[in-house]
Order: sequence, then C-alpha cells, then structure tokens
Amino acid sequence: MPSRALTATTSNEPASPPSRPLSLAARAAIATGFVLAGFLGLVGLTLSQANKQRALSTLHDRLQNFAIAYITNTDVNRYGKLLPPIDTLPDPNFSGPGSGLYAVAIGDHGFRWESSSAIGRDFNFLKPLEPGQSRFVGPIDTRMGRLYYYSKGVALDMETGKSVGLTMTVAQSEDQLEGENAVFRHTLVIWLSILGVMLIVLQLLLLRWSLTPLRKVASDMSRVERGDSEQLDSQYPMELTGLTERINAFINNEREQRTRYRHTLADLAHSLKTPLAVIRSQLESATAGDEVARRGSVLDQVRRMNELVAYQLSRAATSGRQTFASAIPIAGHAEDLVQSLEKVYASKNVLCEFDIADGAVFYGEQGDLLELLGNLLENAFKWAGHRVLLVVKMQPQAGRQRPGLLLCVEDDGPGIADDKIEKVLQRGVRGDERVQGHGIGLSIVQDIVHAYQGELTVDRSTEFGGARFCVKLAAS
Repeated sequence: MPSRALTATTSNEPASPPSRPLSLAARAAIATGFVLAGFLGLVGLTLSQANKQRALSTLHDRLQNFAIAYITNTDVNRYGKLLPPIDTLPDPNFSGPGSGLYAVAIGDHGFRWESSSAIGRDFNFLKPLEPGQSRFVGPIDTRMGRLYYYSKGVALDMETGKSVGLTMTVAQSEDQLEGENAVFRHTLVIWLSILGVMLIVLQLLLLRWSLTPLRKVASDMSRVERGDSEQLDSQYPMELTGLTERINAFINNEREQRTRYRHTLADLAHSLKTPLAVIRSQLESATAGDEVARRGSVLDQVRRMNELVAYQLSRAATSGRQTFASAIPIAGHAEDLVQSLEKVYASKNVLCEFDIADGAVFYGEQGDLLELLGNLLENAFKWAGHRVLLVVKMQPQAGRQRPGLLLCVEDDGPGIADDKIEKVLQRGVRGDERVQGHGIGLSIVQDIVHAYQGELTVDRSTEFGGARFCVKLAAS
C-alpha cells in the first residue's frame, strides 16, 4: 500500500513579541533591594545575637545577685544546723508557685530548702559545690521545662570556728528569657523593615536624579529625529560626554553623506545634459550619407558619459570621516601603488622615495586612501623629472583618541606658479572638470579631503623644487 504523505502544518497564531529588557532603574532597584535585604538581614541577625548574649549576661548577673542575697540571709545556729533564709524575698516571683523563678539551697547534714515557687518541683539534678565554686548552666531540659540556673558554693562559719557547707541555686525558666528576646526581635524586624523601605524610596529618588542625564540624551535624540535640533546638547556630565560627542559625530557624518549623495546626483544630471543633447541632435539631423560620422560622434559621447558616471560614482563612494573607522596601514598600499606607477612611467625612470612613520595608519575606508594616494602619486609621476617623495607622519593631540595625519607628495617637476595655486585648489562643480595645465583631476582629492574634514595645500617643494601637495587630517 502506498505510504501516506506527510503534511506540514503551520500555525496562524502570531509569534509572541520578545520580552522587553528591564530598565536601568528597575535593574538598579532590584539589585539594591537584594543587597539591602541581605545587609539588613545580616544586621538583624548580628543585633539579635548580640541581644541574646547581652540577655544571657544580664540573666547571669541577676541570678548571681539573687543567690548572694539568699546566702546573706542564711545563718547557722550554735549546733551547726543551717537555718532557712530570712523571709525577705529579693523578688516576689519566688513566692508564686510555677512562676518560673526558683531558689533551692542544699547544705551539710541533709539540709535542703526551697522557695515557695519551687515547692513540688523536681530539683534532684542539682549537686552540691565546694566552697568558692560557682556554676552558670543552661538551658537544660528538666521535668519543669528548659531552665537556666546559677549555683554557688560557700562555707558558713560557726562561733566554734567550724564551718558548714552550703550550695545556693537560683533557676529561671527559658520561657521568660525567650519572651524578652522575642519582643526584641519583633521590634527589631519592625524598625529594620521601616528603615529598609525608607532606604529603597531614597535609592529610587537618587536613581531618578542620577538617570536624569540619560533621559535628557533620549529627549535630545527625539528632538534631532523630529528635526527640532541639529545635534545633541553639549551640557552633559563628564561620563556621558564621550558618548554624546560620538553620537554628534555620527549624526554629522550621516548628514554629510546624504548631502554628498544629493550633490553627486545633481552634478551627474547636469553633466549628462550636454552629451545627451549632442546625441539627440546627431540622431535628429543625421542623413543616410553620414552614417559613419554619426556613429563615431555618438560613440564619443557615450564614452564621455561613461567616464562621467564612473567619476561621479567615485565621488559618491567617498565614505568620509567615520566615528568607528578601522586603522588601515599606509606603507603597504603606498608600495603597491608606486610599483604600478613605475611600470606605467617606466620610460621616465622615476625614483620614488618614502618617508613614512612607523605605524602610520589611515582611519577610514581603504578605497578613499587608495584614491587619495593614487591621484597624488600619479600627478607627481606625470610631472616629475626623475624624483618623487612621499612623506607620511602621524600627529597625536592631547585629549584625542585618534592622531592626526600629514601626507605630502613632492616632485622635481616644473611646479605650479603662485598665481595658479588658488585656481588649482578650487573645488570642481562639474563632473568632467579638470585642472588645466597640470594633468590631475583634483576634484576627487578635494572631495575626499573635504569629506574627512581635512585640508589640502599646494606649494613648492623646498627639497626638489617642484610641486608639493600636502593633505592634513585633524586628530579626532
């Protein structure tokens, strides 16, 4: 039998959106809550243990004082018989049965005395002590419950010079001590809880005040997106200054890139008007007899249009200064370009020298570096007699993360007259514009330098006597 085909089922239920991460304030509040809870819990435990030790010390002193008071009120007759303590109670609870406070005396010759509260209670676990000995024990399990007791052994002197041993014990039930500790813990928990709530509220207020600059950054970003502001405000705390400066640089780069694309499209459209008009005129006015001439003219115009498009695309591709640009080593690319140019201008036997600083890098796109170096070096090779010099130096600046760059190309050619330098440095506005008489299209170089917020200067080489083109990019 044929097997049943498996059918895939799809669910029409929309996928649940990913959970939104907690805000910084919520994260800080939760972390502070856990830390505060742990800290206050540790403080409460420490205070509770300290109070317990203090209560034990107080109980020891209290039972000791009761025992001494009873011993003071105990006497011996002339026959060596111990007399019960005088009925002067150090605490009324000794007279109440089951009050939890008990006094028991054990002496020589079978003497035994118990307070009214201890009558009917089992204190057989008590042992006599030697004179001068004392003992504080507890809590211990007895038939009356858990007890703390203090025992002290003494020797009472007789008139005959002999002494009679006596061990006085005062005991208290654990319930009374635990009751006091429970009251303390309850009060401690209440006050620590109130303190914790107050600290959390204070922490939230401090967080709200501390995060105000971040909210201001978000608000300023919204104003930039709406077009109400050109960039972020400059008044931010020191910790946010680096972030906001890079955001402003990113905004400026994006705005310049958009402007460059717009200008490039406008220049391209303007540059193509003339070739298109010539082609149209040739096609409309051509006759059957001049087919060859018309074809050659159209091909020339098409070739020119192709060059214009390639040139304008090269201008538009200039990425410009970037906030997060990689460092591109210059030496290797310069050597490759010079090797290619030496083959092209092999008949001139040009010697190109390098003065490139160690570790010299270009912060930007590799294509921009190649366009910049290629145009300047090609111009130098074209107009040089026999020598060309490439100088590259880094220019660090205090307070800037990326150093500046100085790139100069010199040759021993005829140079450029002083009255023509200003014309050479004029930024081209037409896609096919070239500096006449010098053989290099400086429009691309000017666009790249402008995009990287640099400066291009032309003067005479002091070493070779020819032209010197220097590009200076500022530190960032």
